[in-house]
Amino acid sequence: MEWFGHAKVGFSHAPSPRPMREKDGRETDLLKIVEETTPPCHLNPLLFNGHLQTIWTAIKPSGPLVYYRRKIFDADHKTYKGTFAADFAVQPFEGSDETLPRRTTYYSDEEFANIGSDDSRPMLVVLHGLSGGSHETYLRHTIAPLLGDGGWEVCIVNSRGCAGSKITSGVLYNGRATWDCRQTVKWLKRTFPNRPLFGLGFSLGANMLTNYCGEEGESCLLKGAVVCSNPFNLEISSKMLQNRFIGKEVYLRVMGLAMKGLISTHKDALKKYTDLDLPTIEKVTYLNDFDREVQCPTWGYPTEDAYYRDASSTDAVLSIRIPFVAIQATDDPIAVKEALPYAEFKQNPNTVMTTTSMGGHLCWFEVGGGRWYPKPVCNFLNHLAFKVDLDSVTPSRAPTPENPKHGTDYNPMRRKLQIIED
Repeated sequence: MEWFGHAKVGFSHAPSPRPMREKDGRETDLLKIVEETTPPCHLNPLLFNGHLQTIWTAIKPSGPLVYYRRKIFDADHKTYKGTFAADFAVQPFEGSDETLPRRTTYYSDEEFANIGSDDSRPMLVVLHGLSGGSHETYLRHTIAPLLGDGGWEVCIVNSRGCAGSKITSGVLYNGRATWDCRQTVKWLKRTFPNRPLFGLGFSLGANMLTNYCGEEGESCLLKGAVVCSNPFNLEISSKMLQNRFIGKEVYLRVMGLAMKGLISTHKDALKKYTDLDLPTIEKVTYLNDFDREVQCPTWGYPTEDAYYRDASSTDAVLSIRIPFVAIQATDDPIAVKEALPYAEFKQNPNTVMTTTSMGGHLCWFEVGGGRWYPKPVCNFLNHLAFKVDLDSVTPSRAPTPENPKHGTDYNPMRRKLQIIED
């Protein structure tokens, strides 16, 4: 237990971090910015381990009020067909829609037709956790300080079937489901051409965002990205949870039940669009069992471990070419420290991993009930958006191997699951 909740903060980074230039002409680098924008981590001493921190989030569910307008997008990729929902943070309004989470309603056709703008306000694209959505407390805690007078615009990409969205095809989502994020980022760039775009991901959404940034590489349209509580190596995280009583009987069970709830909600659509064995899925208890019965037949993976290995974002860290920060707690019982890619972060000058010795999974509760992690997230994003010369922030070039032995070429983003075009 750290002394009275004073967590240790560490930074994993390359020996020569990415150079950066401030608007005032001052030369700096990514590590210095991260260090400057990361405050001391003083947490509630009564929540002295990752389990207590993580469980407390279920006891203290309230958070800041954020209002959204929703738009349903048709997927523009013929393989990833279907629809997905994007929620845009807006000013408070009257009215509600009982089919959607609280404080969320649909854009009217007229409203959405006029949504485009030439302003240069920074815009954040957010990916939520396993079965969540824009309504999640941990997400609202993070984006609320950026809205309004904070000067930001925010768009949350809801995973298919989450947050009251419908399933309209056999294409669901998984840990490497980057297609809807990619389409959203491209659409935002066309619709708001002067807005610098940034990314933020939580838990499984953090894994997706890391994969997205790695897949895009030198072509990434984001100016920077932050991920929180990323499980990174999904196989290691799953094995560690399965081999611990609390991990299996609390976390894997709760996450498995949450995913079963999504299946139950969309049972009719899944009967129509998929060949999933719904009676068998209804009997599963743990998340790894769910992945065996859903992710494997949906995507063609032979085992859930094969899926975990292919969807993990550990190797993606090596391909990231934009300023990228991960914030992790080493006592996180879900995104376990054994799965953190320390070596990969030390290889890539575009990346920094901030670790705290306490905090749990997407928690970091302070005395009084506040959360610590929104501070380094917002501080870093605000520094990038308002203090850094963004014209100088372009994706770095991928290093060219010198004198490769035996004609070899390592590609960290080479996937085992290949998409076959129709």
